Amino acid sequence: MSKLNRRHFLVTGLAAGAAVTIPATAAFADPGTDPGTDPGTDPAVEAASRELRTDPFTLGVASGDPDHEGFVLWTRLAQEPLAEDGFGGMPQRPFPVQWQVYADERCRRVVRSGVSVATPEWGHSVHVEVDRLGSDRDYWYRFRVGRYVSPVGRARTAPHPLSYGSSLAMAFVSCAQYEHGYFTSYRRLAEDNPDLVLHLGDYQYEYTKDTYTIPGGNVRDHEGPETETLAGYRQRHAQYKADPDLQAAHAAAPWLVVWDDHEVDNNWADEIPEKPEVPQPNFLARREAAFRAYYENMPLRRTSIPRGIDMQLYRRIRWGRMAMFHMLDTRQYRDDQGCGDGYRDCPAAVDPARSITGAEQESWLLDGFHHSRAQWDIIGQQVFFAQRDNNAGPAKITSQDAWDGYVASRQRITQGWVDAKVRNAVVLTGDVHAHWASDLKLNYDDPTGPSVGSELVATSISTGGDGADSDPSTHPFLTINPHLKFYNNQRGYVLTKIERDQLTADFRVVPKVQTPGAEVYTRATFVVEDRVPGVQQTYLRPLDPTLRAQQQLTVEETVRLETERP
Repeated sequence: MSKLNRRHFLVTGLAAGAAVTIPATAAFADPGTDPGTDPGTDPAVEAASRELRTDPFTLGVASGDPDHEGFVLWTRLAQEPLAEDGFGGMPQRPFPVQWQVYADERCRRVVRSGVSVATPEWGHSVHVEVDRLGSDRDYWYRFRVGRYVSPVGRARTAPHPLSYGSSLAMAFVSCAQYEHGYFTSYRRLAEDNPDLVLHLGDYQYEYTKDTYTIPGGNVRDHEGPETETLAGYRQRHAQYKADPDLQAAHAAAPWLVVWDDHEVDNNWADEIPEKPEVPQPNFLARREAAFRAYYENMPLRRTSIPRGIDMQLYRRIRWGRMAMFHMLDTRQYRDDQGCGDGYRDCPAAVDPARSITGAEQESWLLDGFHHSRAQWDIIGQQVFFAQRDNNAGPAKITSQDAWDGYVASRQRITQGWVDAKVRNAVVLTGDVHAHWASDLKLNYDDPTGPSVGSELVATSISTGGDGADSDPSTHPFLTINPHLKFYNNQRGYVLTKIERDQLTADFRVVPKVQTPGAEVYTRATFVVEDRVPGVQQTYLRPLDPTLRAQQQLTVEETVRLETERP
């Protein structure tokens, strides 16, 4: 595992790979002090640090859930990230952690500071809710315990609620299987300098090594058994967080996070595990442990502190008048899949009593549509929203783990934003390990009917290995479902630019993740114009003749690539 030199602070916003070396003792300035002198530290912090043998900031830093006055700052102390007991090699007592927020990237002008306590009960994690900052601007931050100073992170506040602010550079990602490839996509995303990053789920995977493998074998291994206990989930999160490419992406911008299934168990639904026919009497304890570890390792506000097996994750984040982000949880409250997890022609899929969101979250979302005055209402969620029938005949065979397995839920929510006269509805999706773009309909069986929204789907960061390029026009899903407009089975992320008159989405591709260091390029660009529902392609990069290409990808192969699990 690569170890970062923590006395070198990556200052995001500079050119890729640029760093500034600052003496740890002189760089952590207090308000009103000369930044070139050592201001000293709190005696309690100094005393605590004497128990630390090595740098505790091995998991990096992060920020999240911004508003127009501030954001959440996060770190977690761990001297030995992969310790089997999940405590990261930390002494079992609280540690005071100093934090500072700066107005400049050289960390000379302190604007907010304080001390937070990292306790063993919460995995020595730190969550600081910073407020009273200026709107629509960049800030930088870091932490200190005694002589140890964390890397520097960049955060950004949202515009004032009455202002559109400047254009928003927003990236979204999903599905990072540590074993299947290197996190190069995270590194390239950081170099794109987004203002905001959305992670739509499968941040980490639960499997033990040699369980979920790709052709040719995995490029690296998970530590520990399949995650079922708090110690196991903490260790797994720490293994992912210790990756320097993931750390770079967290340090680059604030994140909005929601989970999907692998943060707990593949294809779980509410209180039901993936395979209910296989007894798993500890599943609720497993869910409770997974939720607690998730909170400990994410830049979330105190409103998301888990309470037993429950955790409030769905929430709204306002980005001035430009955008309202409705972040959904499609796992914790859903009915079980009606006919199993795969592609089925399933009568239960159309049962109006079944829900993927649960009644309370659905009501919250519909109410949000009616009260929103945003230019763009963006729904950040996990599983495919548009209909995807994989059968060219009269049968309708769709994925029962996606919204196709909960047709009435999808219909009520789509009709809800239409009735509320939402100006621009855009659904963001992960889960399926491929890039997709789609028009959204009220009636998918009438291809001539009007579009009422747009869906953009991000491929995986690494899940599935390298993948391969193909000509999207030859994909059978696009022929069977005319509202589907794009497909690409390579790794990467989606980078968007949100302006008042349009949303531009670049489907960014890293052609190889089974070896580190690949460059990134834009495979296709789609635009959603203000008040014009649906996606419009404005750029398509030709197939790269030097890369292996799947010229005629079949329905069966597509389904296998997105659903195959151990």
